[in-house]
Amino acid sequence: MAHVVLGLLMLWPQSLYELTKNFQAGVSLFYSASTGSIKRALDRLLTDGHVQIAAAEGPRAKKTYAITNTGRQEFHRWMLADLTGTDYEVAVLARTYFLGLIDSSARPKIAAKIEQRILFDLDRLEHLEAQVSTTQIPDGLEDVGKFQLATLQYGLATCRTALTWVKEYLPEH
Repeated sequence: MAHVVLGLLMLWPQSLYELTKNFQAGVSLFYSASTGSIKRALDRLLTDGHVQIAAAEGPRAKKTYAITNTGRQEFHRWMLADLTGTDYEVAVLARTYFLGLIDSSARPKIAAKIEQRILFDLDRLEHLEAQVSTTQIPDGLEDVGKFQLATLQYGLATCRTALTWVKEYLPEH
């Protein structure tokens, strides 16, 4: 969440309201967040020195947040880091969404990390598929096995589609 907020603040300084609207307008394609979770991320980023309050205007002191130099460094570090966690789709799409903020010479390295993570997950699922193919399903659980196998096939198809997508839309690597 914090890195997505940093990415949005890389574009221009924004208020909490504007950040929430920008989540709804684009980021929500791959990441859902409430105003409260965005506020908590902003508070943490403020504490860590990654953002600062650029202005507090009006009778209710509407705050506008801006990214700091250390915030920019943290954003670039995250963009270039290995993709970790269980939800690789969010990690892939978040980095892709902000890829235009990164110097074009670094984009192929990020694209390669994205492809590497998809290949890792595909390999894991293919090994699971090989194990499942030799597993005897107990009597009475055939329907359970059928739909569990369908779920595995969905994961495999998703990874294979993601690899095609990487080759079509992301920079050469």
